[in-house]
Amino acid sequence: MYAYKTHGTCSRQINIELDGEAVAHVDFVGGCDGNLKAVSKLVEGMTVDEVAALLEGNTCGKRPTSCADQLVKGLREAREAAR
Repeated sequence: MYAYKTHGTCSRQINIELDGEAVAHVDFVGGCDGNLKAVSKLVEGMTVDEVAALLEGNTCGKRPTSCADQLVKGLREAREAAR
């Protein structure tokens, strides 16, 4: 499992499990519990690039990032760490 420390969001960390290029499991620590559980379920089985195409650049209020945007960054780091 890869632990990504988020930046600029209410969630503090995203725990990521990849199966090759596919998202096997995502678990957010902190943040909007119900919404982030839903995001986690929706991205399971998608590739890192598919998640990035949907969520990269998403913002939260006036913040320049969001938990979804941070997920993309975390997925990319997890993929690089696995190589």
